[in-house]
Amino acid sequence: MSFYDRWILPPLLDLAMRQRQLGKYRREAVSRARGRVLEIGVGSGLNLPLYGGDVEAIIGLDPSERLLAMARRRAVKAGALVDLVLGSATDIPLAKASVDTVVMTWTLCSISDPLAALREIRRVLKPGGVLLFVEHGLSPEPAVERWQHRLTPMWRHISGGCHLDRKADDLIRAAGFEIAELRTEYADGPRVLTYMYEGRAESPASVEIA
Repeated sequence: MSFYDRWILPPLLDLAMRQRQLGKYRREAVSRARGRVLEIGVGSGLNLPLYGGDVEAIIGLDPSERLLAMARRRAVKAGALVDLVLGSATDIPLAKASVDTVVMTWTLCSISDPLAALREIRRVLKPGGVLLFVEHGLSPEPAVERWQHRLTPMWRHISGGCHLDRKADDLIRAAGFEIAELRTEYADGPRVLTYMYEGRAESPASVEIA
């Protein structure tokens, strides 16, 4: 890991993700979590104060030690009980069918192998479990899409691997999930950055994941 990725990028990510306009998306997704919850890409812990009383336990997974340190401080301040785990979404250190809900907010864009991560999420979800997601990604407007493809190779090098041009719903379906709810819209800001996918996906109860 480079000096930039270890020391410069984490506070920049924390600052960027604290934008006020993102708050409504966080609240809508996180408030629906139930039971034993795994948050993929917990980052600096901005979602932790938002979990409700229907949550029995929270596990926060992230590959950045520095972001997890920020999350630990934020959890203490919010009085949130969470087990923070250093690790990758492509190799989740949990048993099969061990969580009820997975929460993922602006995470899929930066995972090197998103399909592998989504299959791991299906593995750890109980049959009938739920994935709650908010992601930014590929715009349906051809002009915006072209710019997203042009900018992504440069953008991902300065933003922790973030891709501007991933179509989140297609990736989720390709991993075997059934999307039960989906809302797409532009948030405020540059359109290449702000096309949002928000929704709920279910892991089919009849399908086994090894």
